[in-house]
Amino acid sequence: MEFSTDVRITIEPPAKFEEVYQLYRELKWDSLGLTVVELQKMCQQSWCVLYAYQGSKLVGMGRIISDGVITGLICGVGVLPSSQGVGIGRMLVNGLIEQCDRHRIIPQLMCHEKLESYYETSGFKKFTIGMTKARKEG
Repeated sequence: MEFSTDVRITIEPPAKFEEVYQLYRELKWDSLGLTVVELQKMCQQSWCVLYAYQGSKLVGMGRIISDGVITGLICGVGVLPSSQGVGIGRMLVNGLIEQCDRHRIIPQLMCHEKLESYYETSGFKKFTIGMTKARKEG
């Protein structure tokens, strides 16, 4: 896989969080109906967030939720459909792993079964069963 050379990975959030909202919409991750303010809070409360830009356009992001001591849960790694397949997701995952390694945090993640082989190429191994419970509204 060839990596895109004009992509910049940074911890700097977009000037307008509407870009994160649009990324979530294009990835069809908006099933919870989160607002721009909630997405901004989500990012601000994460242990680490990496953003991928092509020029000034946000094309991807990924987060780590962590206790800062033992475990870091990599989540929300996504790249605009129009920018997929050129290595941006791999750049984000590698950057998140590096953040964990730098702080001696064990990187973990949950993913759909269809993505297992993708994450195995970054050294992840299946180790447990994940479960979820629907968010209670109201």
